Formats: sequence, structure tokens, C-alpha cells
Amino acid sequence: MSTHRTSTLPSSPGSPSSPGRLRRGTRWAALTVVALGLLVPTAAPAEAIDQRGRDRGTAYFGSRADGDIYAADLRTGRGGVVSQGPGTASVGLKTDDQGLLYVAGGPAGTARVVDVRKGRTIASYQLTRATATFVNDVMLTPRTAWFTDSQQAQLYAVPLARGGRPAPASAVRTLPLSGDWQQAAGFNANGIAVAPDGRSLLVVQSATGFLFRVDPRTGVATRVDLGGPLLTNGDGLLVEGRTLYAVQNQLNRVAVIRLDRSGSSGRLLTTVTDPDFDVPTTIAAYGKSLWLPNARFSTPPTPTTTYTAVRIPRP
Repeated sequence: MSTHRTSTLPSSPGSPSSPGRLRRGTRWAALTVVALGLLVPTAAPAEAIDQRGRDRGTAYFGSRADGDIYAADLRTGRGGVVSQGPGTASVGLKTDDQGLLYVAGGPAGTARVVDVRKGRTIASYQLTRATATFVNDVMLTPRTAWFTDSQQAQLYAVPLARGGRPAPASAVRTLPLSGDWQQAAGFNANGIAVAPDGRSLLVVQSATGFLFRVDPRTGVATRVDLGGPLLTNGDGLLVEGRTLYAVQNQLNRVAVIRLDRSGSSGRLLTTVTDPDFDVPTTIAAYGKSLWLPNARFSTPPTPTTTYTAVRIPRP
């Protein structure tokens, strides 16, 4: 598949969800936001692009080195730092309809909430104190921000802010994964999305390539029957209707899967690659295109290393 556009990113400058339908909550959360480490040599994976709301066409990128948040206009490529980081990584990101950005903190085991209009952090959460942790991705439902941990067999549920007021730390819940889930060597829970019927969460396990359907009330995980194909090196997920786009980072490709309504089974329709892919880590929709940021994990970082976001047509 040919690339329609490659945008170069700047190098380093000086309470539990209620039962029932999860949906994808607010309009902003439905099509996501974006995250990538483009301010520093060590890029973090981009998570999404905000297609709706007051910041239509704005992409947010998070530095994996110091957590700075960078905003860019996808139509012009112009942008700048909108929030200074805490000195630790910003990995997965999503916004809500209040202009609040929910940020996964990677190896720090944290999450935080950033008001992107004011550029300040309004809440920080220590999700785990385990030494082995990597809080990786985040997905918003109407009431909850769900975070994955690639080193721990658990998800974290942070209630969304109401009226601009973030939830207290005491409201954060840890949800152990059980059922078919078995922790493997290497990276485990990575990308997260909401199933087509809005009743469960989809989580990809990078090390095994398995996709799981997770009950948000109990943590019971059931392996999704894909008819044989594996999502090896699975990273960012995007669900649109009953179509699942799953990024396979080190393989430089995207698996396109047609799910059943519940997300219990699916079939591989095609895989998409592009000569400009350089370890893409996630995928986001904007207009008629899909955008994938290149994390370039295999490229030694320097102060002049550049990072790109690749735009491809929807398959």
C-alpha cells in the first residue's frame, strides 16, 4: 500500500465501570488522540489522533524521555510543546471531551491527567509500586480510563474527571487478569480497545500474539478466536465498527480483522505494510486516512534523530 503522506516530527530541541455497554464514551475518545516521542531522541509510541471536538485535527505526542507533551496540527505539521513533563515517560495517551489528556507513564508505573488547554497536570496516580512495570496504553470508556501494564497481569481503572475535577487516588482500581490469560516472558498486555458491542475490552498480548476479550467487571480474559493467525508484536489497537486494526510494530505491518459483534471471534482480512514504516507502534484515524507514528526502536537515538508519522489510506 502506498503512503499518501509522511510527516517528519522534530528532533530534540533545546470507580469501576458499571455493567452494560462500555461504548467508547465521548466523541473525542471514540476516535482517540495521538502520542509519540518526537521532542527527544528516544521516541515513545504514538497512540491516537483526535478527529472531533474543539481540537479537530490535533495530534498529541509524548516524550518517552521526560514526558513533555507536544501538539501538532495534522493538516499543517505545525506544533509545539503544550505541557512540560514530570521527567518520566509519556507513552499511551487519550483525551476526553473536557480537553483532558490521560497519559500512561511507562516504567514509572504511573498515570496522569493533563489539561492540554492550560498545559498543566491536574492529577497524578501511582498505579503500582512494583519494580517490574510498564504502564503502556490507555482507552477511555464513558466513566473510566483503562490502562494496560505490559509487565503485570492486571489493568488499572481510573475514573474520568467530572466537571474538570479529577478522581481521588482512592478511587483507582486494579483489575487482575484471569481466565485464559497467562503471563509470558517479555511484553504482555499492550494495546487496548473496546469490543464492537461495547461490553468488553480487547487487549493484545505482544509476546504471544494472542488477542483477549476482557470482562471489565471481573478481569476474566477469554482468548479471541482468530482462526489461527497471531498478532505477534501486537501494539496499538483501533476498532471502527467491527473492523479491528492491530499494529505489529517490529513486523512493520498492520493486521486488519473483521470481528463478530461481541469481539469473541474474527477473521484476518489482510495485512498492510508500507516502505516508510519504521517500527510503527500505534494507529489512529483522521478523515479518510490512518496515521501511524514510527518509534524507530532499532535506530540508535541521537540529538538529530528524526521521527515520522506515516499516513496511509484505509484498506
